[in-house]
Amino acid sequence: MTYTYTPHGVCSRQINFELDDDCKVRNVKFVGGCAGNTQGVAALIEGMDAEEAIKRLKGIDCRGRGTSCPDQLATAIEEAVEEF
Repeated sequence: MTYTYTPHGVCSRQINFELDDDCKVRNVKFVGGCAGNTQGVAALIEGMDAEEAIKRLKGIDCRGRGTSCPDQLATAIEEAVEEF
């Protein structure tokens, strides 16, 4: 299933991703944000179990904002898992 999330408190404006039938994260795409960092995060979690991705990304802070693009991705995945 494909999910779209609007992040809050970060530079990226949208996060798109899929959860496959085994609840693995696929095809993460950030709209906006620091291109190299967001592409790196997307590549690193490709095929990762959703719960493991949440565990690794949740709580990462960017410049004292209390959140980050990876943290917002974790939030998006959490919401998607609840719908799964």
